[in-house]
Amino acid sequence: MNIQKTKVNFKDARGEIRDLITKTAVDAVTLITCNKGSVRGNHYHKKTVQYDYVISGKFACYTKLMPGGKTTRRILKAGDVAFHPAMEAHAFKALEDTVFISLTKGPRNGADYEKDTIRLEKPLTN
Repeated sequence: MNIQKTKVNFKDARGEIRDLITKTAVDAVTLITCNKGSVRGNHYHKKTVQYDYVISGKFACYTKLMPGGKTTRRILKAGDVAFHPAMEAHAFKALEDTVFISLTKGPRNGADYEKDTIRLEKPLTN
């Protein structure tokens, strides 16, 4: 997992403009809400890459390269963008009510969501 702080590209009296990702094609943009204490993910994608941008809130992000990698834990908060390559298991535990956008490139989208989503037998977090 690679985490980047977004930077302000332009600012004036009206507000700010921030590029979340650049020069990257995506197949799906998904809005996800999480209630404090809830867990999402605990899966990986064989072919899909995923970017997660935190709009508000904060969560613990657990990742592990499959198969057999070491589990890591990082805190993501508003303004952070996390990149998950294919074959990286990921799980999110909301430390407070959280809203984020998931941008994906690959077969994991729409009606084909489950075709490239492999559920973990042993969760990264509960």
